[in-house]
Parts: sequence; C-alpha cells; structure tokens
Amino acid sequence: MKLLVVGSGGREHALAWALAKSDRVESVLVAPGNAGTANEPKVENIPVGAEDIDGLLELARTAQIDLTVIGPEAPLVAGIVDRFKKHGLKCFGPTASGARLEGSKAYTKDFLQRYKIPTAGYANFSDIDAALKHVETCNIPTVVKADGLAAGKGVLIAHTREEAAAAVNLVMSDRAFGEAGNEVVIEDFLSGEEASFMAIIDGDDILPLATSQDHKARDDGDQGPNTGGMGAYSPAPVIDEAMAERVMAEVMRPTVEGLKQDGEHYTGFLYAGLMIGDDGVPRVLEFNCRMGDPETQPILFRLKSDLVDLIEAALDGELGNVTADWDARPALGVVLAAGGYPDSYNKGDVISGLDADSADNVKIFHAGTKTTGGNTVTNGGRVLCAVALGDSVADAQTRAYNLVDKISWDNVYTRRDIGYRAVAREHV
Repeated sequence: MKLLVVGSGGREHALAWALAKSDRVESVLVAPGNAGTANEPKVENIPVGAEDIDGLLELARTAQIDLTVIGPEAPLVAGIVDRFKKHGLKCFGPTASGARLEGSKAYTKDFLQRYKIPTAGYANFSDIDAALKHVETCNIPTVVKADGLAAGKGVLIAHTREEAAAAVNLVMSDRAFGEAGNEVVIEDFLSGEEASFMAIIDGDDILPLATSQDHKARDDGDQGPNTGGMGAYSPAPVIDEAMAERVMAEVMRPTVEGLKQDGEHYTGFLYAGLMIGDDGVPRVLEFNCRMGDPETQPILFRLKSDLVDLIEAALDGELGNVTADWDARPALGVVLAAGGYPDSYNKGDVISGLDADSADNVKIFHAGTKTTGGNTVTNGGRVLCAVALGDSVADAQTRAYNLVDKISWDNVYTRRDIGYRAVAREHV
C-alpha cells in the first residue's frame, strides 16, 4: 500500500511512523511533513501544504495513493474528505459537517445540550454588546472561547469580570483569533482533572484508544498561558476502567447516536477533552475531529496493533470486529518548545542532540522543524516531543527527561513536571 499523511506536526510524525511500521505499507508520503518525517524509513516528504486541498487531491491521484490520513483540523473543517470521496479516493476523517464538532464551539455546545451530554453551562454570542452585558452577571471565574479554529489558543480563563470583559474584547473587537472570533462562547469554569479520551469511529461502532492526559498550560504547576499542549502521558489514571465505561455511556455513545440522528455518519478519529469533576461526572470541555497533539505521540508509542488495519476496519464499517492491543507500560512525552511560545518566538535555531533517541523505548517526534543547509532547525513554537516508555509513569518521566536533557538549541523551553499527577498517585 501507498499512504499519504496530511500535516506537518508532531501528531503527523507519529502517524507516519506508526503507519510505516505496517508490513502492508510500501511507502508513506507526508505533505508537507517536517525534518523528522523526512528521516523515517519508508517515509518521504512532499511539499504540498496541509490546507492546499486541490494540491493534495492531485498528489493522491498522481501518486496512486491507496489511503490518505488527515492529521490537522483545518483541512477536515474545510471539507477535504468530501472532496476525496467525490473523486473515489479513500480518506480517513470526518466530512466537513462532522468536523463542525471542532470547527464551531457554539455548534458543539448546542449539540451537547440537545443530546443531554454532560458539559458546562454556557451562552453563545455573535453580538459583542450582548456578550459584555452577560459577563456582568455570569458566574466567575468564567471561560471565554472563540467559536472557530484558533490553533488551541482561543480559550481564555477569566478570574474577574474585568478579565472576562477584556477577553471578550480581545476575541470579538481586537480579532486576536481572526474570523474564529465572529462568535464567542462564554461558559462556566469547571474544576477537576482533565483527561483526553480518543476513539476511532465508523459511524456506528466506537473503538476506544488508550487514554491520556495533556498539559495545556505553558509553565510548571499548570501556570501561565494556554498552549497547544506542553506534554502528555498515557494511560491517564484518572480514567480507570469504571470511568472509561462512564465516558463511553455518557459521552461517546450518545455523541455518535446524536450525530446519526442529525444525519451524520461520522467516520474518523474523535477526541473528547474531558473534565472529571469531584462528583465523578465526565464533562465535555471540547471535541476534536482528529487525534490530539501531543497525546498522539505517547499513545501511538504504546500501540502494538497495526494502525492501518484499524483505520481500514473503520472505513469498511467493520470496526466492531477489531480490537486494539497496547503495550502495558506507560509512555510519557515532553514537548520542547521555542522560548516565548505561545507568543513571539524565534525560528531557525540549529538543534543539537537529535541522535539521542537511538536507545530502545525512546523516540523524538518532530513538530516545528525543517532542514536548512544540512542542519535541523526550529520552525515553530512546539518543536519536538521526547517520548519514553517506562515500567511506571515515574520511570517513563525520568527516561523522557533524560532524553530532553540531551537536546539543545538557543532558548529551548520545557515544562519539568509532565505527568506529575500520575507520579503522585504512584507514590500514595
């Protein structure tokens, strides 16, 4: 088989790496890819942008691609799957209508309310004056969200009414997130422990993937601004067997059934970002119509099954007949970011130490990298993700940070506490 992976981040590096391991796969093209995918066995980068749907369609046709896997959300929301299907090409991901679960937070909140799926109380506004009036009386703290795609950065937590009003103005007046701020969602702040619950969906059946926990805040102790994610580990102890069944019963199955009632045959990855409250209720913070980043990296590092088989089973409507096999050991991934991320940061810094992942059970997945003049250089905010397997989360954490400490460039930045909740549980 000849495969195409669309995207250039750490998630796409992990997908390409996992797909290329299949004995059934001859080669994997990645468009556009990064410096890491360029060096994977059986993998080749093609300089076509992830949002260039015409170019990707032409690539899939001329290269005689058997299966395309979409990594990021933007092409899914833009309807790449619809286009590929129209031309008879196999493409894994939801259609544009299914991808609204990520493309519009207002749509998703209304969907959750309609189908009685647990989530925070909320209100949607397309008029800034109405939104500002609402923050005069809403619960504090509150969360202000840009409705559309904002690369994981359009969520603002306000601890005072003044902060809430400033957040509304930032989104709707200052247009900090562009068109994503045409509408705003203002919702109740939820406390508890976050977890990521991802699954493969075939329109009817649900195959849960390994659980994980992301670390969204930039700084240790979950302080600082929200980012796209500074590290993750799998599995997440907060989702034990009983909680996993609650998530399936209260969130995942009702979501798939609700989509069917709305006429949507959702096929692809579905990511539920959850807050597990002190009352034990798993409430939906967000849906993503693709795998999470950086959760994908430790999750796929644990996957023992052939990912191609799982994806094809979903496309063929046979997901109920397959299972996923996992390495029992936990995996933990630490993001190495450019100093200043998620605000302004430098690009083009030469990275050293990238040969440090030659040991067993560790792997450096690239995200914001490219090759220039024979050197691998930084090319984004989140640059790398250092992943390790261990006999415990604490062991995986130690191994991952040992790998991190061998990598350097000017002004590299990492959190030093990824996995701290799970490590604390192990020491109880």
